[in-house]
Amino acid sequence: MNIAIISYWHVHAEGYTKEIIEKTDSKVTAIWDEDAARGQKYASKFGAAYYENYDELLKDSTIDGVVITSATSDHTTLILKAIEAGKKVFSEKVLALTVEECLKIKEALEKKGTDITLSLVKKCDPEYLYAKKLVESGALGRITYARMRNVHNGSIGNWLPEHFYNQEQCGGGAMIDLGAHPMYLLNWLLGKPLSVQSLFTDVTGRGVEDNAVSLIEFEQGAIGVSETGFVSVYNPPVLEISGTKGALFIRNGVTYATEETGGQWVTAELPQALPSPLVQWANGEKPQEGVTFGIEDALMLTRMMEAAYRSHQSGKKEQVI
Repeated sequence: MNIAIISYWHVHAEGYTKEIIEKTDSKVTAIWDEDAARGQKYASKFGAAYYENYDELLKDSTIDGVVITSATSDHTTLILKAIEAGKKVFSEKVLALTVEECLKIKEALEKKGTDITLSLVKKCDPEYLYAKKLVESGALGRITYARMRNVHNGSIGNWLPEHFYNQEQCGGGAMIDLGAHPMYLLNWLLGKPLSVQSLFTDVTGRGVEDNAVSLIEFEQGAIGVSETGFVSVYNPPVLEISGTKGALFIRNGVTYATEETGGQWVTAELPQALPSPLVQWANGEKPQEGVTFGIEDALMLTRMMEAAYRSHQSGKKEQVI
């Protein structure tokens, strides 16, 4: 299909453009950006038409879908207009800053009889696909605890754009950005979240959290820990899962120990990676069963984020509502 990139505000926008061009049968034919100079720069780079007016872009019947990589605060308006115009929509996480906004998007999608695709990319990685399979197999028993740490050095390395620290545009700092990955993975692995308690700090003094941990209570008594930040170096993503019959650990590969292995830690043989959510969307592929990136996934992620930030503000445990 013919795709329009909607803003190069997000650091992933250029990479998404290249991914579409290099890994799919679709084309990037149009670009809109709230910053005209930035939009024209990328339109020239990728040989696409630049639109100064977003509504005019949506009127172009040759454009089949849009990739939303604007400031998160602009997502709802841009997405609702795209849905109304009959365009297929792919969005950077998170979908919107509030549950209320997500529900408006859900209602619009239901009226059109369509769905949205969110960039929940780690669901496609072999390590997490294996973890999901092992959890569902029952080999780990009843899951009691899981912790994921996902960090980088964007703040201390000074490579994140300054607008990533804009509370109004982003809704927060590290947790709502990089911390989205642990949040949706823990939901995927542990089920329905009930409450969240957070501790956030601002190490580099930019006004939003760059060092953050949220404790999540799940149904059946499982505890999840979502750890993230922009102030750590040399830390690969880490996931550990504990159950009543075994444990799994992901760090540069996957190892696990269960009753079936006699308690011995063994190295897992990983499945093949799935195409990214963007590639699946651009190629018109249906998500694999159990590996979804749609409106319900997007809505739950925002529910968890809202609870996490309410907890940070109140200093108390907050319900996921």
